[in-house]
Amino acid sequence: MLKEFKEFALKGNVVDLAIGVIIGAAFGKIVESMVGDLIMPLIGMFGAVDFSNLFLGLNKSVTATVLVEAKKQGAVLAYGNFLTIVINFIIIAWVLFLVVKGINSLKKSQPAAPAAPAEPAEDVKLLTEIRDLLKK
Repeated sequence: MLKEFKEFALKGNVVDLAIGVIIGAAFGKIVESMVGDLIMPLIGMFGAVDFSNLFLGLNKSVTATVLVEAKKQGAVLAYGNFLTIVINFIIIAWVLFLVVKGINSLKKSQPAAPAAPAEPAEDVKLLTEIRDLLKK
């Protein structure tokens, strides 16, 4: 079973790509939840409690302290949401790096296929023919 899985993981065809896209989308949701529900609250302990409500009002009429209300009052720069997305990206990129590194190590541990014998040079072929003719 492990051998079959290794062969499946190392060949690149369309079905594998489709499965990767589906798993990637599901994995993205897991990472988004991990960042939003676990990591950001821990980071928020050192400063802002909730990064999603960090924003900068772009006009003087914005007086709200919650992002949803501030957007109703005018234009806002929601840098907290951007920061959350950047952290999501960094985590996903790191995990994908580890996955690719693992796949590369699996490829290196596979035994190399036996190489086909090299075709002899033209002069060697001619000398072989001459030798065979002389033997007759």
